[in-house]
Amino acid sequence: MKGKSIRLALLFAVLIPMACSPGIIRAQSGPRTIEINAKKFGFDPADITLKKGQPVILVLKSSDVAHGLRFRELNVDLRARSGIPAQTQFTPEKTGDFVGHCSVFCGSGHGSMKLTLHVVD
Repeated sequence: MKGKSIRLALLFAVLIPMACSPGIIRAQSGPRTIEINAKKFGFDPADITLKKGQPVILVLKSSDVAHGLRFRELNVDLRARSGIPAQTQFTPEKTGDFVGHCSVFCGSGHGSMKLTLHVVD
C-alpha cells in the first residue's frame, strides 16, 4: 500500500508540471487574431509585433470606404469594403520589419497609409 502511494505521488509530481507548462498551454490555443481598422488615411494599430512561426489571423475592417492591406514580402493581401471585413491566416516564417500599404485607392492620402509588422524570434 505504501509503495503504491509513493508511485502515485511521483506520477503526480511529473504530470502536474508538464500539464501547466507554457509550451503545453500554447500548443492548445489557436492562432492569435488581430483586428486592424482602416480609415482615411491610416491603420489602427499602425504597428504590430508578431512571433516567427506562430500563426496569426489578420482581420481588416473599414467603416468609411474600401481599403486594402498588402505585405509583398509576406504574400499577404487583404481587401475590405465598408462594413464588410476581410481576413487571412498566415504564419510569419522570417524575422524583420515589414511595411504594408493600402492596396485600394481611397483618396488623396492613400499613399501615406502604412502599417508595420515587426516579426521577432
